[in-house]
Amino acid sequence: MAKRQNNASEDTQMNEIMKAPDMDFINIDFEFFDPQPIDFHAFKNLLKQLLGYDHTNVNISALSDLILSQPLLGSTVKIDGNNSDPYAMLSVINLNSRREEPVIKELTSYVLSRIAASNPNMEKQVRELLSPDSNAQIGLIINERLINMPVQVIPPMYNMLLEEMQWAIDANEPYNFTHYLLLSRSYVEVASKLDDEDERPKKKGKKAGEQELCYFHPEDEQFRQAGLAVADYSFANQDFNPDMNRVFQDAGIKPQGESILLTHDAFKSLVPQLLDVYNA
Repeated sequence: MAKRQNNASEDTQMNEIMKAPDMDFINIDFEFFDPQPIDFHAFKNLLKQLLGYDHTNVNISALSDLILSQPLLGSTVKIDGNNSDPYAMLSVINLNSRREEPVIKELTSYVLSRIAASNPNMEKQVRELLSPDSNAQIGLIINERLINMPVQVIPPMYNMLLEEMQWAIDANEPYNFTHYLLLSRSYVEVASKLDDEDERPKKKGKKAGEQELCYFHPEDEQFRQAGLAVADYSFANQDFNPDMNRVFQDAGIKPQGESILLTHDAFKSLVPQLLDVYNA
């Protein structure tokens, strides 16, 4: 049974999103479910997508198992019922209480190394918060979905997560976080190397060295504005060629990792804003 289903107004908004020009509405009912064992392989694929070129740096099978060990915390979004693959997932992991688990050691080491390459001050801040001597509790937010999923399904997932964490706290479970670390990904457009080698007239574009940050997850813009610190970093295993990701356009797309540190109060205040901004 679904944990919660979109109401009529939400269904209308989804229909607007899924409407194509000169076509009738496409009726799609998005249902929210708790994480469950049948989601294991889909979780692995979504985590592989989230970690990009660096997915081999983390045991994503063990990470999927860990997420599934918290079945009452977090959500998935499905279209074809409980036994179908999830199109989106959201969960949170306590990095402090689970620090000795091998996959969390591996994941934490990787994330800190990438943050350090981009924002050393943030790396120091996160490392101090994760110290055994610290009273802080950091929740690692893992949120990923298929690329064509409408952003409107995401705010309700965060709203449910807040409720579920409060229920867990009431049951004396370790989800009373002081901070959150959001893992995400973004991309920048990079000029083609081929254009530099030929003598064709070039279209006007951005000045040299100027790159516009674009989001795979639109809500990241609000998270960044509310965050204490942000790190945008290249993937460690990335051997990037801009012309490999260029299809009928003047620039290639360079994906990159993103980490955002927020306080609990900022996160709690942000969720209602996301519901409003994306009319979920």
